[in-house]
Amino acid sequence: MIKIFRYECKRLLWNKFFFGIGLVLLFYGWQVLSNATILGISHTAPFSPWSFGDYLCRMMPLLWIGALFFLTFFTSAKAKRMAVLTDATPALPGHYALARCSAAMTATALLTFACLAEAAVFYGWYFKWYHWGTLLLTAAAVLVPPLVFALGSGWILGRCRPWLIYVWMLLPMGVQAVSLPSMLGVWNGSFFTEYPKTLGMMDPAFTMPPAAIAAQLLLLAAGIVLLGFRCFGTERQPV
Repeated sequence: MIKIFRYECKRLLWNKFFFGIGLVLLFYGWQVLSNATILGISHTAPFSPWSFGDYLCRMMPLLWIGALFFLTFFTSAKAKRMAVLTDATPALPGHYALARCSAAMTATALLTFACLAEAAVFYGWYFKWYHWGTLLLTAAAVLVPPLVFALGSGWILGRCRPWLIYVWMLLPMGVQAVSLPSMLGVWNGSFFTEYPKTLGMMDPAFTMPPAAIAAQLLLLAAGIVLLGFRCFGTERQPV
């Protein structure tokens, strides 16, 4: 399985798409940091968890698209034709699925790391601020649930119809364009612009109401279930 994982990682990482989306991500991220984050969000410091969370929410559509694009390497018509050969090998189909899932998660994690590293460079360059550990909780709360859900739901949709992945890429833009309940505000970024104002203090410590925490945990759990269904299902189906 390790050999399969290495091969799939090479396919995902050593191609024009990965470098292209990485460059677009870094360019857009720097524009957000230098034009929006630098001003601070809701009267908080540019390097506060609230301003940082707003930056991550603005980056989420690109990260979501990147994660789903990685899945197209496994759900395309060409990949399904290749699955006929892999199904004929002695290895269990679940091993292939798990290796590919791990490769997609690795590629998504690298894009996410680039996004986080750019913010760290920005804060150090402009503000000489290096307390990045204080932002890890915000990063985990904002990024992990939707990206895990993107991989799980995208893979299931891609198995049904490969073109559905491309439609699913539009979801973050649609979510950011509509008004959501406060408990879902993390999904479109409104949580980071509105919730600090309700805390009655300047630059408050990062906190999330129980309803918002529950929404993120449910999203994460749904993504894990969908990934588990794909990796550990018993059916011998192509990707």
